[in-house]
Amino acid sequence: MSDTPTLPPRRGAAKKGTEPAKAAAKAAGTRGTRPSSGRVTLEDVAKLAGVSMMSVSRVVNRPESVTPEIREIVRKAISETGYVPNLLAGGLASSKTKLVAAVVPTLTHVMFSHAIQSFSDRLAADGYQMLLGLSSYPTEREDSLVHAILSRRPDALYLTGTSHSAETRRQLRAAKIPIVETWDLSHKPIDMAVGFSHRAVGERLGEYLYGKGYRRIAVISADDERAMIRRDGVVSALAKLGVTDVTTVPTPAPSSLSMGRKVLGELVDQGFRGAIHASSDAMAHGVLLEAQARGLSVPQDIAVIGFGDLDFAAYTSPPLSTVRVDRFTVGRLAAEMLLKRLAGDPVSPKVVDVGFDIVERATS
Repeated sequence: MSDTPTLPPRRGAAKKGTEPAKAAAKAAGTRGTRPSSGRVTLEDVAKLAGVSMMSVSRVVNRPESVTPEIREIVRKAISETGYVPNLLAGGLASSKTKLVAAVVPTLTHVMFSHAIQSFSDRLAADGYQMLLGLSSYPTEREDSLVHAILSRRPDALYLTGTSHSAETRRQLRAAKIPIVETWDLSHKPIDMAVGFSHRAVGERLGEYLYGKGYRRIAVISADDERAMIRRDGVVSALAKLGVTDVTTVPTPAPSSLSMGRKVLGELVDQGFRGAIHASSDAMAHGVLLEAQARGLSVPQDIAVIGFGDLDFAAYTSPPLSTVRVDRFTVGRLAAEMLLKRLAGDPVSPKVVDVGFDIVERATS
């Protein structure tokens, strides 16, 4: 069939309410006895546009290889029929899907959602789309999720954390795709990593609270691995400074404002007065609200420092002390490292420490 830049004459408009698949089938004509799922195919588009199937394929996959006239007529036919190209099939043929998968525990925490937004935006600038999976807590769900994602053959993978089961590590190494692990530098990365040392965060917090003169100290920590590493860092640093009686309270992940209020209420009922590190700003905000509700002075009776420097932290009353990590940079750098590898370029360094800062405000 010759490629012509004009649409063939229509045999009549589809009736109002007719599905695009039926309209395409009408324009395409009879196809003998071949079974049909009713889904619009590349062949339907080719017949409606009056061009070859190869031309439609080229417009979808390599538009620069056809003339502007052919591109226009094929795109009009695609729009009219509602055809969605099977990019996975084309990707398997070329070993590229243009999909990058990302695994995060939750999107309710803006530390993760902001990083993922930055990650996705940077990928999109280079023509890649993101496939998102939520592993939730506890992390045992990661095994089945990673298996399901790898079966979709993504070109690359973004993971949260560097701690994975032996089975997942085997699957990840066998996939032979670029992988970047984020938010942690605690374990040896499988391929590349962007993050910071949670242990170092905890140690710096312990030293900071001691330096401010606090000796009664509690750590309210979600029970996910990264928060527990920070907790252990606080306890270890204070022990070296001679403070060995540190109250630690684990809570179910993800942490929340309500959990902060609940735990502080229990501590105050037991006579606690002193400084508290909460493993998230949301939980620290709960501590602050509960202290105020009980008529306690902040930071004289109860001091509190959180983690994350979320958008509201500077605007609580009083403003919340916290630990700042540039979550947008984590997402952007993770994307750029993967994109370099996908382009065949070397990545150096393969492990990037984005660091952190203690932001002192009025609650400590």
